[in-house]
Amino acid sequence: MSVQDQLLVRHPANPILTREAWPYPVNTVFNPGAVRLADGSTLLLCRVEDLRGHSHLCAARSQNGVDGWHIDPHPTLAPAVDTHPEEVWGIEDPRITYVEELRQYVVAYTAYSRGGPGVSLALTADFRTFERIGSVMSPEDKDAALFPRRLGDYWALLHRPVGSIGAHIWLSFSPDLRHWGSHRLVLPARRGAWWDANKIGLCTPPIETERGWLLLYHGVRQNASGCLYRLGLALMDRNTPERCLLRGDSWIFGPQAPYEQHGDVKNVVFPCGFTLDPDGDTLNFYYGGADTCIALAQGSIRCMLAWLDHHGSPPDRWD
Repeated sequence: MSVQDQLLVRHPANPILTREAWPYPVNTVFNPGAVRLADGSTLLLCRVEDLRGHSHLCAARSQNGVDGWHIDPHPTLAPAVDTHPEEVWGIEDPRITYVEELRQYVVAYTAYSRGGPGVSLALTADFRTFERIGSVMSPEDKDAALFPRRLGDYWALLHRPVGSIGAHIWLSFSPDLRHWGSHRLVLPARRGAWWDANKIGLCTPPIETERGWLLLYHGVRQNASGCLYRLGLALMDRNTPERCLLRGDSWIFGPQAPYEQHGDVKNVVFPCGFTLDPDGDTLNFYYGGADTCIALAQGSIRCMLAWLDHHGSPPDRWD
């Protein structure tokens, strides 16, 4: 068994959700945000692509987080084009953070405007009604998630703008969730032949541990057959998360199963959400396979931190 197989283990029931489960016609279901609700059940806020190619978000609920899914009969959060024209071509890839101070969930998602993808936020207490904050990062920007509590006096948001020198993970701050600034580059894509060269992005919301914030991120490598999406780990300082302590030298999870290698976009594993088991260690990562279906992989915080200690490097060794 390889190191990668030890860190994230695919559930034998994979894929756990496909378009055949949907109560209305769709093309694909993938890239869900995830939360464990107060009653112990799991809610996935799934990206659903319709037959036009536009996406919306739809909730699926399960008592055990694996099967027996109850799916909303209609889109849970659909583009609101009349009031939010930045959503004209759909909304995608939600990351969900429960914020105790607000007693609500904050959903960070990609709003696909005519100018390209940007970051939007919405608040909800029940995943039935939503208060849209609207666009907070202009195109091209995506792969965003909010930290679950203020850092000092400010909210903090990880996101991935695209610039002339590549696509990297940035951190921004806000006093009110609406006005954002103090933008800082926190995790750059590497260069050259690295597995995560030139383009990276956040996967799930940051995971708070005693040692710092654990980040699961994706790296995109171009090869002769197209793009290859794989996952890596980084550890950020707990009090100043703009400071990276360790970053894995190698990827930990890549497309190997047929439902990850074949689909609308081949060779993609893309988690947007996780839940934490009552043991405080077991993570359940919900991910999109080949932009076509939803699958589940499980890992351990303790094992991931130990792996970073042995296979990670500080910033001065990323070249």
